[in-house]
Amino acid sequence: MLRLLLALARAIAGLWPRLRRLPRKAAVALGAPGPDAPARPERLWLAMLVVLPPALFAALVVPQVTLVMSPSIEAFAVHKSPGPIARGDYVMFTLHHPIAGPKPVSVTKHALCMAGDRLTMFETPSPLIPRSRDGHYYCNGVLLGVSLPQAHNGMKLEHMSWSGIIPPGMVYVGSTHPRGFDSRYFGLLPIARLTRMERIL
Repeated sequence: MLRLLLALARAIAGLWPRLRRLPRKAAVALGAPGPDAPARPERLWLAMLVVLPPALFAALVVPQVTLVMSPSIEAFAVHKSPGPIARGDYVMFTLHHPIAGPKPVSVTKHALCMAGDRLTMFETPSPLIPRSRDGHYYCNGVLLGVSLPQAHNGMKLEHMSWSGIIPPGMVYVGSTHPRGFDSRYFGLLPIARLTRMERIL
């Protein structure tokens, strides 16, 4: 016990010189011209006025911005925009698929065909790979996209073969990019899985 008290006393004795220098260091930090001169806090306030606004902006805004890495979407950056999802809105969701890799990824697409719309799909022989077929997808008679038989890395792609009236709570998501990976391949998505986004760049 005595040894512990002696060690504590030595630690306090070692800290004392540093503690005595703290007021002088604080005075310099507050804008004093020297350690023995009076503090000038107005310089600190001026520095805070310059530094705090951009720091606050970065803390509040930057974490809510999502960069769009896919070339199939024309936006470079989006952020969450609460509200009901309508046709054409940007939407974000988590994709689980071998083409995305071993881990789920966040994907941004457009909501293109909504509940109550008629989605029509028909197949044609693929001009890219013999004995393969491409799916052509229309929403209320408007072409949404055409599937491809394989991905850019050579992986075989299976396309959605469903046609009909999109049921309540479901959405066809995609883009106009010919190589976009979207509902052409993984099918309709529950709207509850989608987050409405807004383009900022």
